[in-house]
Amino acid sequence: MHVGLILAAGSGSRIGKPKASLVVGGQRLVDLAINNFTAAGISEIYVVLGAWQAELQGAHVIINQNWQEGMGSSLRIGLEQISKIAAATDVTISLVDLPGMTPDAIREIVESSHEIVVGTFAGKPGHPVKFARKHWTEVSQCAQGDIGARNFLKGRDDVHFIPLDHLATGKDIDTSEDLLGQ
Repeated sequence: MHVGLILAAGSGSRIGKPKASLVVGGQRLVDLAINNFTAAGISEIYVVLGAWQAELQGAHVIINQNWQEGMGSSLRIGLEQISKIAAATDVTISLVDLPGMTPDAIREIVESSHEIVVGTFAGKPGHPVKFARKHWTEVSQCAQGDIGARNFLKGRDDVHFIPLDHLATGKDIDTSEDLLGQ
């Protein structure tokens, strides 16, 4: 079974409020992310929340009490939780602050037969990323501070990169100016 994991625990310090709660195009970013994963065909979706917490429709909520430690702690707690699902074979991970993400881009990553898959935009690695279950422990061990899976991916020759520019944008929201462009 394929599992989706959305990292959404941060406080959004540069923008002044948690990004998961920001409304873009009439819906919160967290709901947009869940809807994109659902439309991509993923039925088992987990969202890691922390600085901001709410009940969510269409996803299981994981609370990261240590969200201040950075994205690495959210990735670790998310992988720890989904590791308890015996039927889970791989996970596709994305960030909550990508309003230009689409179900088609997520589906492109999910449907790849490779064990480690990274979406790219303008030739640069981004999200979503996919990891087969056998890599989850090592990914967790490498996730520190705000460095998610970057250290795990660095220097590997078994990473499959998929350009997604034609399906989505990889632009994240970090500032009020970024939000105005949406």
